Parts: sequence; structure tokens; C-alpha cells
Amino acid sequence: MIEAVGLSKFYGDFAAVRDVKFSVPQGQVCAFLGPNGAGKSTTMKLLTGYLAPTHGTARIAGFDVFDRRIEAATRLGYLPENGPLYTEMTPLSLLRFFGQARGLSSSYLRQRIDAVVDQCYLSDVLEKSISKLSKGYRQRVGMAQVLLHEPDVLIMDEPTTGLDPNQIRTVRELIRTLGKTKTILLSTHILQEVEAVADRVVTINAGRVVFDGRPDGLLQYGSNFDEAFYVLTGHRPSTPTVSEATEVTNG
Repeated sequence: MIEAVGLSKFYGDFAAVRDVKFSVPQGQVCAFLGPNGAGKSTTMKLLTGYLAPTHGTARIAGFDVFDRRIEAATRLGYLPENGPLYTEMTPLSLLRFFGQARGLSSSYLRQRIDAVVDQCYLSDVLEKSISKLSKGYRQRVGMAQVLLHEPDVLIMDEPTTGLDPNQIRTVRELIRTLGKTKTILLSTHILQEVEAVADRVVTINAGRVVFDGRPDGLLQYGSNFDEAFYVLTGHRPSTPTVSEATEVTNG
């Protein structure tokens, strides 16, 4: 459902990402893990069509995001980090606006608004100005907008950044619920996120994939996730390659 095929993005001589390869099958929650500046957000933007790659191909549900952008977009919900919202609107008016922009019929849009308001626990703030909502509620409004057209694939960039512990718990519970029926790629640098929600981990460092496998496979590189992350992000002389990591993980 999500495919990165040799994705590279260069800015002059600087490689933001280089030859990134991985795929996420239907019904899997994949954590995209890496330190700040590793290339996570750039890869997300390449996968969603917000950036054009220097080399390589990105596909959503089998559709090339550049050659068949409309088909890919209908299957995709994308929540960028600190996703933009029209703060002068209410959650209800914003959902109506985006639903109409996507061409949803009036009856279907009403059904979908009811559904995402229930999923994201927005009923108490539906008529309040977004400018007056907490960051946690704003994140839920962004999530509701992403889910409005019932996408098969969700790509979320740092969805819990800046939230308090209670808000983080609520968002993680929502991700786990959505993961039962959706394919999800979740960018994060928070190791607890991996433990809490992920079936699979792809780790990137300095623009390259250095691990691809089950979360427990990380423990081949350290006694706990923190130590494994430290090793995989280049803090020891021999950083494992993705092929080595996959071989160990798959036994």
C-alpha cells in the first residue's frame, strides 16, 4: 500500500535522503523512526507527492504519486507535523469545507462528519473556534480532516509532538484503533511510540535506511530500544546496514 523505490532527494550536493527503499503492506502500522534531521519528513513529503524526488518512485496503493496523483490522493490521508488549520473556522465548518473541496456529496459528507467527530472525540468542541482549542484538540481536528474521505492509507508526521501525556495517550489509542483497518506510516523520533503502536519499524539515519523489521528486532542491537537506537543512528564505529538488520531480524 505504501512503496518507496530508491527514493533520493538532493539539494545541490546535499542528499536529504538517498536510495530509500521500503514498503508497507495493507493493514500494518509501521513506525518510521530516526533522529531529528535524519530525513523522515523529506521522505514523507516524497511519498505524499509534496516533493518531487531527484531519483526513484513513490507509490500509494499501487499508484505512482506523480504520474497518477489524483488516484493516489483519493487513497491517502496525510497529516503533516503541525498540520495547517484555518483557525478562524470551527471544526464543523472546516470539515464541511474540506469535504466539499473533495467533492463529497452532501449526504455522504454528513455521514462522514458524524463518523470522524465520533472517532476523534470532537463533539464537545464542534462549534468552537479552532483558534481557541488546545493543541491536543487541534491535532484531533487535523486527524478528523485526514479521515474524512475514508482513505486506505494514512501517513502521519510526528502526530504527538508537543502534546501532554494525556493527549499523547488519546492520539495513540486512536492510531491503534485506525490500524485495525488502515495502513499507517507513522513518523516519529519517540521510542515509546514504537512500543505503543507499531507492528513494524523502519529506521533512517543520515538519509539512509539502516533497519527494517519487527520492533523486537531492534533488540539485536542493544539491551533496550534506547541503546539500539543509539547504535543504529551512528554512535558506534560499525553502523549496521539495512541488509544486515533485515537478515538478523528475519532470522
